[in-house]
Amino acid sequence: MKKVKEQMSCIAIIVGAGRGSRAGEGLPKQYRCVGGVPLVRMSLKAFLDHSAITSVCPIIHPDDADLFAEAATGLDVLPPVHGGATRQQSVLNGLHAIAHLKPETVLIHDAARPFVSETVISGVLDALDCHSGAIPALPVVDTLKRSHDNKVIEATVPRDSLWRAQTPQGFRFNDIMEAHEKSSDEDNHSDDASLIEVAGLDVVMVEGDERNIKVTTSDDFARAEAAIGQRETRTGMGFDVHRFCAGDQITLCGVEIPHDQALEGHSDADVAMHALVDALYGCVSAGDIGTHFPPDQAKWRGASSEIFLKHAVETVQKAGGRIINIDLTIICEYPKIGPHRQAMCNRLSEILGIDMKRISVKATTTEKLGFTGRGEGIATQAIANTSLPLGD
Repeated sequence: MKKVKEQMSCIAIIVGAGRGSRAGEGLPKQYRCVGGVPLVRMSLKAFLDHSAITSVCPIIHPDDADLFAEAATGLDVLPPVHGGATRQQSVLNGLHAIAHLKPETVLIHDAARPFVSETVISGVLDALDCHSGAIPALPVVDTLKRSHDNKVIEATVPRDSLWRAQTPQGFRFNDIMEAHEKSSDEDNHSDDASLIEVAGLDVVMVEGDERNIKVTTSDDFARAEAAIGQRETRTGMGFDVHRFCAGDQITLCGVEIPHDQALEGHSDADVAMHALVDALYGCVSAGDIGTHFPPDQAKWRGASSEIFLKHAVETVQKAGGRIINIDLTIICEYPKIGPHRQAMCNRLSEILGIDMKRISVKATTTEKLGFTGRGEGIATQAIANTSLPLGD
């Protein structure tokens, strides 16, 4: 870990303890890759590479120690600090962790803003020479409307004097520490600058950067990828078969369907998910479902196939990949798939982290031919398209 100077000038706290639920299931968004590099690594390096930053303190979720260690391999950062239940608590934990180093100033930055520039960091630091706090910001240029759940416009909000706040937000260390310690989670501050404002101290805005986006949704990942490099589309195919056995329901795409038989298998025998898992592994040349979850291992007996699919999604993400769309064809005489198609798409959307418009679940029969036509089992074929860094 980093050898810290006796006198610290500025420490950057990189906050990455959240779960990133709006990005869909899978890895927390800060550990997903853009251009083959985890977001958190890009954010850490931006501050490590700045000559005015003495050290960098990462804030992580307690469950993410292994993910962070892998993402930050070789980076000279301070030991990671566990975050709290809220962002505000996470920042306070970080401030307490670095207090003994006696920094004069501190920068607080979102791990999911990987494209922060040296110019933006320098602008915030320069402003701290004369102000208690400084944040990068951009003026609001779009017309703003106010509405509630029905989406009917209630009013047009004047955009004059409105700005979009970004990070890093910089402060004199003693000021931000005192402001955090006097506040509580019930105050519901949306950023650190608001705590300084409440304390009656001045916070100045410096010029932000349109490229300094916060990667939040799957669409943000697509924009981020387009911004940093070329990509290629890779296609994977999967096929699986399970025979019927005694039982009263089957599971397809994570949805339980009442039936006069069950599907036989070592796990929950979700034949549709199994085919999709193999298709995703195929996109990154990662073997097949048996490679990662051998059927001769007792621990997978009766296991939910969602475990396998989530692992396949994470495998694609670790390779810097993003799922573009998937197409499933379920082949059986019965049960009828149509009444359950929407529920299947909903569940796959949650696990894959992509919009339902990118998910196709179809069904067909074999006109009474073959083992599916004789009602002996169900087969599924799957195709997955992914976007990955060119040449990886």
